[in-house]
This record gives sequence, C-alpha cells and structure tokens, in this order.
Amino acid sequence: MAEESDAEGTTDGPLTEAERPHRLEMIDLLRGAVIMLMVLDHTRDFFHRDSFLFDPLDLENTTPVLFFTRWITHLCAPTFTFLAGVSICLQKARGKTGWALSRFLFTRGLWLVVLELTVVSFGFNFGYPFFFLQIIFAIGIGMMLMSVLHFLPGHSVLTLGIAIIAGHDLFAGVDVKGLPLGGQLFWHLTMQPGGLGAFPGFIAYPVIPWLGILCLGYGLGPVFNQEELARRRAVTLLAAGMLALFLILRLPNLYGDSNLWEWQKSPVLMALDILDLSKYPPSLDYTLVTLGVAMCLMLALTHLPKVLQAPFLAFGRTPLLTYLIHVYLVHGGALLLGLTMGIPAADFADFLSNPGKLAQAGWGLSLPEVYGIWLMILVALYPVSRAFATYRAKHRRWWTSYL
Repeated sequence: MAEESDAEGTTDGPLTEAERPHRLEMIDLLRGAVIMLMVLDHTRDFFHRDSFLFDPLDLENTTPVLFFTRWITHLCAPTFTFLAGVSICLQKARGKTGWALSRFLFTRGLWLVVLELTVVSFGFNFGYPFFFLQIIFAIGIGMMLMSVLHFLPGHSVLTLGIAIIAGHDLFAGVDVKGLPLGGQLFWHLTMQPGGLGAFPGFIAYPVIPWLGILCLGYGLGPVFNQEELARRRAVTLLAAGMLALFLILRLPNLYGDSNLWEWQKSPVLMALDILDLSKYPPSLDYTLVTLGVAMCLMLALTHLPKVLQAPFLAFGRTPLLTYLIHVYLVHGGALLLGLTMGIPAADFADFLSNPGKLAQAGWGLSLPEVYGIWLMILVALYPVSRAFATYRAKHRRWWTSYL
C-alpha cells in the first residue's frame, strides 16, 4: 500500500511545517473508506453464522442485505491497488525518480510480501505454516515489478494496464492440471487462484490481473496531480466512463465476465445477478464497476463535514498499520467472544485451513450483531490510527514509510 507521502528524506527527525509532506485528502478519504469496508468484510467472515455455510453472493441462499454487505466490500482490493499505482505516480511527480524510486518500490514491495507470509497469514489463520496470499501479496509483487516498469513512459504503463485488465480473462479457461507442479504453481501465482502445490496455503490474488489495476492507477496518476477543479472534473469523467462501459458490456452479456447473468423471478434478484461478478481473478466488468463506484465515493466523501471526515482520514493515512492491527482485533475478538459462549479456543485455530470446526461448534452471530461488532472494532482502531497519522505528519523516520 504505497502512499503519496512515502518519500525518503535526507533528514531523520521532526519536520517543520514547510517540510511536512503534501497529501491529497480525497485520496486519503477514499482509502480510509475502503479500510472501513475491509474491516466489515473480515468481521463478517469471522463472526457471521452463515459465513461458514454459503457464499453471501449465492442467490439461492442469500438475502439482499447480506449480498450488499459482501458486494460493497468488493471495492476494497481494486481501490487499494489502483491508489497504490496513483501514489507511485505522485511520488515520481514530486521528485522521487530513477533508482531512488526503484529501490524504495522494490524494498517496500518485498516488505509487503514478507508481512503477508508471516504476520498476516498467521493473523487470519491462527495456525502456521499456512500461507494465505491475498491483496497485500499481490500489491507487494506488483510494486517490485513497478520498480522497473516506472522507467517506461506513463502512457506505455497505462496501455499495459488496460491490456491486462481487458485481456487476462481470455486465459481463464486454461487447464494446467497436466503441467508439473512447478508450472501449476507459477500459473496460480501469476494468473489464476489456486493451491501452493507442496506448500500449505492458497493463492487468492494472482499477481498479473492485479498488476493491471496497479498500472492503470499509475498511468492515470497525472489526473490527480491537477489543480482541484480540474481534478474533480477528471475524476467525475472517469467514474462516468467506467460505469457506462460496465453497463454497455454487462447488460447484454457482451464481454468482460465469464459469470453471465440470467433472468430471475424478481427485479431485485435480477439486479443482484447483474452485480454478481468474478473477483478471483478480477474480471473487466468487476474492475470497471468497482473503480467507477469508488470514484463516485471519492467525490462524495469530500463533501462531508470536517468532523465526519476525521476517521476516514485517520484510517486512510495509516492503511498498512490499520490493516495489520485489524486482523488480530477481528480474529482475537471472535476467539474471546467464543470463549464466553463455550466455544473452545482450539476451534478458532486453523481458521482458513479448517473453517468447518466453527460451523460444527455452532459459532456465529446474526448480521445486525456483526454490524455492531464492526463498529466497535472501528472505534478501537481509530485512536491508534489517528495517533500514528499525527506522528507521521510531524516526523520523518525511515521506518514510517514501511507502515
């Protein structure tokens, strides 16, 4: 998760007012909003009683509220990835170029991969080793690749991103079962979700499709470097264009998602089926609608009163730290609450590799209760995120760029 203020400085200590990095609040607001949605998604994963029984997007079993609870969190991964690309572009525009930028992107990306394989995987599973490669992993590898790609002209990186987003679905039907285990592992790491071969774990976010979104953000980065009015107009046009193209492609089942929608028995189910898109890996239609909605959300958040913007800004300015802490708050909170309800602590271990234990133990809360737990977790996270955001704004330390 790169940020536009993650520049390496020549000093190590408190910053004067003039030295403090410039930030775009609209980016921080959007990043903060999707952090909150991500916490909601993981709270539902660990606390909702139906999360162990069926996919919340399964029209046969879901309800509109449950569907929306899951669907709105689809904004998180593409928005994080897109904004990471934008932030790399903004760093470059503000003077961090050449090998200095390459060194930072490579080391930052490598750090994200290490965190995913250790702190994050253990936090989700409470059992080790089990490697759950998610968006942190995909962004990390993508940043390492961007340490080379940023030497290309911006329009070339943008073209590459569009080509990947629009074209990687063409390889969705490739069957790699006949390949050696090394070949299968490479395919799952780069193109399609799958197992880790001889290693315990699962690759949910293969690198290449998400690299396309990272390149798209980088290529469109100059949009966010304009003066405010021009920037807002450009973001509005981006949102309108993405949503319009989504409707053009999706409504006639023309192209962009292998999960075709069908006529349903009610208009509500029809709308849900149209929005039931492929995330693993992200289809063209999925990318268009999620980023289009995210751009709309970005514009809307800037109109909130300053007092209501505060939590969004706190989370948006400390995305990685907030992410790392929330994993343990959510999983640890579920374990503690489960203990009060008579669920053995051991049932909360190996959550990813054996979730059936909790289903058999009868664990889980209703959806309204899940929303209550989510708000409590956000309240617990806010003072920590706000304090670190304030510290980062006033101090330049080498390590603050890595949290």
